[in-house]
Amino acid sequence: MEKNRASMALQILALSVENDKRIEAVDKVIAYIQSTGLDYEVAAFETTIEGDLAQLMEVLEEAIRIASQVDPRIFANVKVHYNAQGNVLSIDEKVSKHR
Repeated sequence: MEKNRASMALQILALSVENDKRIEAVDKVIAYIQSTGLDYEVAAFETTIEGDLAQLMEVLEEAIRIASQVDPRIFANVKVHYNAQGNVLSIDEKVSKHR
């Protein structure tokens, strides 16, 4: 089984709506991420997703589109780790010793 060559940490922020709408935007994005079948982990400030780089870029674009249905003003903080020559550490490899 080939491991992932990329991982992405994604934080979506709806800028112009009240708190309950901000939560709605995040919940809709997380539901979408869950539907992709990619490995992911939700944390307090961001969600980490593993997959092929092209898949992750599609997830990013769709996450912004979904959140913008709740609020047209979206801010996305994104961190991408990519290794063209091999695999990146999985979420589990990064955090299992801390659980």
